[in-house]
Amino acid sequence: MLAPLSSFPEDDDPLAKREALVSAFDGDARLPLARAFDGDSTLDVRLRLLIEPVPAIVWTTDRNLRFTSGLGGGSASFGLRAKPGTSLFDHYGDRHPDAIRAHQLALGGESVSFEQSWEGRPFQTRVEPLRGEAGEITGCVGIAVDITERKRAEEALYRETERAQVTLASIGDGVIRTDPQGKIDYLNPVAERLTGWKTEDAIDCSVLEVFQVIDEITRKPLADPVARCLSEGKVVESPGHAVLISREGKEYSVRDSAAPIYDRSGAALGVVLVFKDVTQLRGLEREMIYLASHDPLTGLINRRELEARLKRAIRGARAEQRRHVLLYLDLDEFKVVNDTCGHLVGDEMLKQITALLRSRVRRSDVLARLGGDEFGVLLEDCPLDQARQIAEEMRRTVKEFRFCWRDQIFEVGVSIGLVPIDADSSDLAQVMSAADAACYVAKDNGRNRVHEYERDDTLVAERYGEMQWVHRIHRSFEDKRFRLFYQLIQPLGGEGSSRDLLCEVLIRMLDTNGKVIEPSAFIAAAERYHLIGSLDRWVVKTAFAALAEAQRREWSRPVLFAINLSGQSLGEESFLAYVVEELEKSQVDSRRICFEITETAAISKLDSAIRFITLLKSKGCRFVLDDFGSGLSSFAYLRDLQVDFLKIDGEFVQNM
Repeated sequence: MLAPLSSFPEDDDPLAKREALVSAFDGDARLPLARAFDGDSTLDVRLRLLIEPVPAIVWTTDRNLRFTSGLGGGSASFGLRAKPGTSLFDHYGDRHPDAIRAHQLALGGESVSFEQSWEGRPFQTRVEPLRGEAGEITGCVGIAVDITERKRAEEALYRETERAQVTLASIGDGVIRTDPQGKIDYLNPVAERLTGWKTEDAIDCSVLEVFQVIDEITRKPLADPVARCLSEGKVVESPGHAVLISREGKEYSVRDSAAPIYDRSGAALGVVLVFKDVTQLRGLEREMIYLASHDPLTGLINRRELEARLKRAIRGARAEQRRHVLLYLDLDEFKVVNDTCGHLVGDEMLKQITALLRSRVRRSDVLARLGGDEFGVLLEDCPLDQARQIAEEMRRTVKEFRFCWRDQIFEVGVSIGLVPIDADSSDLAQVMSAADAACYVAKDNGRNRVHEYERDDTLVAERYGEMQWVHRIHRSFEDKRFRLFYQLIQPLGGEGSSRDLLCEVLIRMLDTNGKVIEPSAFIAAAERYHLIGSLDRWVVKTAFAALAEAQRREWSRPVLFAINLSGQSLGEESFLAYVVEELEKSQVDSRRICFEITETAAISKLDSAIRFITLLKSKGCRFVLDDFGSGLSSFAYLRDLQVDFLKIDGEFVQNM
């Protein structure tokens, strides 16, 4: 629709006047501006006032296409500097054939619109026939508007739109856009791939047709997120774990959210639905959840999960008067396989034994790997007699099992602790400790047997007491409650005051009140539960530091420290390396170190003892053989054990 000349702004706003002039090109009819010239090829003052402030020009020609008039603020930029009477052909030359052609068509009665560029600036141009009073065509009237700013705005808008489209196409998330009625009007490439729908097929479809999501657990359809978003007017997310079913039937784990889109006035323009393929991430989550509760080697549940189920079983036994049984299994001689063939072969053996144990429990029972070669079985709602039968069947099955590796055949057994669980059972810690202790009683009684825990069980109580010492040893390390004491060793006659001062170093523990605890109370537990190596290391490190301090003080009589070592440490290769490292680190005079080992430990680990003694004697250390004479052939070993001192067993020196 053309704007009449009277609608042009008459104020001083040049932009408004330019927009009014540009809007005059929106049609096919002849410009009202051209009719303003009909019968008069001169421009009145009012028209000049209108044209001059805006970047536009108006001109007229006669039938010979000679300029008759021209004005406007855009004259200079447009290059209209020709005086009236100048030929259009002379003005344009051969540079703008379209402009000349437009004027020629206007002389034929046509109205022509086109864009042209002059000195790098774009103009929107319109040329129309100019008529006389009788309606005859007397020439042409033209108007050209500088549209440089409009072009820049259009280009900026295009670039912004293009950037938005490229961004949507490039992001890794699926994007679906809808109109205010929830009908789809756009899918990005990721959304097309995940849903299986092309944009042209999805246009005007409802979201649930294209974006079909179900709950991962229940497999029931989830609510339309776009409908919720439109009704609530806020960002919404699908609850739970959503699964997207594509057009081809493929399933993807997704996380999605829908957000409303508003214009400047706050009116709803639609909804943007963004969803991410988290199939791989969800798989990793499931794997992590599985590994948190299962043993990766055997596929059995782990100690943590067994303890969680055992807690529930104990609560059920108290609240509902139910009866359960816990079995604690420890394989016998499994270490032989590991040491002989390696851990990979040991792992294979554990897998085979796991399969055997699975075949001997009920479907309702819980079989778990507690760690290493230890297993646990929770027999829920199981009578005690039946539990005994299951335990005995498991023991016999493992005993009859033969593990073959290459040309070797291994026979193992299993020691089982059995603990009834009823309304009188204590908490998880007590039940697990009782089962562990019962299992170790079975081992101590000869292995490959079942020991049933009973209240006031003295054997279990003894073992449980040792286990309590394990906790106290660990706590004493944390609280730094171990101390070293020394005992002087002097000649019977009292002579030899000029000799070196020999002190036997002895370890003591302090209780929480500072009272001294003799080693006889905790050494047996430390040896049984393999903590003696940690104690020996602490003694070596602390004694070396004390002796180094004595060296710095330069006492008048040199001090020798006699340090007791256990048989376990003597046979441990890493312990020898530790002692050598501490010798170098403390810079103590090794000639002042005297290690004390028992004859029994030395003979039971003869090769290790010889290697230990030989290496440290080469560094200047000395050795004492304790309890000499307690063995059957003590003198036979003296040649191999290059010790410096003997401590005769007390049986031989009593009453002397």
